[in-house]
Amino acid sequence: MTTTPHDPRWPVTDDGAPPVSKKRLLARDPFENAMDPDPLLDRLEALGEAARQAVAPFGAAPHLRPTAPLPSRTRRPRPPRLSEVELPERGGWIERVLGEDEQRRLAALAQQVEPEAAYDRFGFSPEATRRAFPFFYALYRGWFRVQSQNHENIPAEGPAILVGNHGGLLPFDGAMCVVDVLLHTDPPRLVRSIVEKWAGTLPFVNVFYSRVGQVIGTRENFADLLDEGQLVLVFPEGVEGIRKTITQRYRLQPFHVGFVEHALRAGAPIVPVAFIGSDDQAPILYDVKPLARRLGLPTVPITPTFPWLGPLGLLPYPVRYRIVYGEPLALHEQAPREAANDPARMEEMAARVRLTVQHLVDRNR
Repeated sequence: MTTTPHDPRWPVTDDGAPPVSKKRLLARDPFENAMDPDPLLDRLEALGEAARQAVAPFGAAPHLRPTAPLPSRTRRPRPPRLSEVELPERGGWIERVLGEDEQRRLAALAQQVEPEAAYDRFGFSPEATRRAFPFFYALYRGWFRVQSQNHENIPAEGPAILVGNHGGLLPFDGAMCVVDVLLHTDPPRLVRSIVEKWAGTLPFVNVFYSRVGQVIGTRENFADLLDEGQLVLVFPEGVEGIRKTITQRYRLQPFHVGFVEHALRAGAPIVPVAFIGSDDQAPILYDVKPLARRLGLPTVPITPTFPWLGPLGLLPYPVRYRIVYGEPLALHEQAPREAANDPARMEEMAARVRLTVQHLVDRNR
C-alpha cells in the first residue's frame, strides 16, 4: 500500500494522521491520493531553505520569500492545445448535454493532475469539475447570458493574476470567469480563484470549492500557484466588495495589497478584469453589520427578496453579465523584486491597479 506523503502545512498525530481540528480548511484531506513527491525537487526545496537561513543574519525578514524564486514543487508538462486532446470514451448524460468542444476543454484539465492521482496538491479533481461543469455552463449560457471580450489579453501560459471588481453576495462573478476563460483559451486554462478564508469553514462548500479548483487564500497557497505557472483570480476588495449597498454599485472599495507582492516576487503580469452585472444580481438595500458580526458572517443583507423569501431570496437575478479583460500590467518589469518589501510602494501599486480596474468598469457599463 502506498504511503501518503505528508504536507508540512498540516500537523500530524502520533499515528501520522492529520488530527481533526477546527483550523483545518477542508472537511477532507485533498492530498490523500497525491503522488509521492520528486526527491530531487525535495532536495532543491531544502537547499532553498538553507539559502534563506544563510541570509537571515543580514537583515532578511524570515517570513518573506527569497528574492530568487524556488523551483516549482510540481513539474508541469506543456499544456495540450485543443487539437491535441483526445476525448475519453464515455457515454453518460454529461456527454449528451455538452458539445465536443466543451468536452475537449474539460478533458484538457486532466493535465492539472499527476497521472493516476485523483486530485492535485490543492484538492482539484478533473472528474468532479467535469460533473459540475454542466450546471455552471447552463448558468453561463442561459441565466447570466455572459458576453466577454479581449480574451487575447489572457496569457496563454505561465503565471498571471486576474484582478477584478467583486459584487453580488454569492461569488457567481468568479464562477462565470472560470467558465469563460476555459471556453476562450487554447490551450484551455483553469482559473484558480483565491477564496476568502471564512469559506473554508463551511461544511461541504469548502470541499466543493477545492474539488473544482478554487483555493483558500493563504500566502503560501497564492505563492505556490504562481510558482506552478497557474492563472490566479483575485478580488482584492475582499468581503467589502460583496457587501456594497446599492448606492455603491460598481464603486471599487480599497484593495488589499498582497496580490501585488506576489506578482512582483513571481514575475507575473496582472490582467485587470471588469465584471458588469455582478453588482446587479443581488442589490443590497442595507447591510445589518452588527448582526453579521454576532453571527460571524461577512454580511447580513437586506435585499428586495431577502430575507422575505428565505434562502431563495439569495438567488441571483437573471441579469446579463459582461466580462472585459484589460491589457496586462507588467508591474514586475517596472519595479524590482525588492519593492515587495516596501509597504508604501505596495499601496501605491495596488491603488494604481484599482484605478485601472475602475476605469475598465466605467468604460463598459
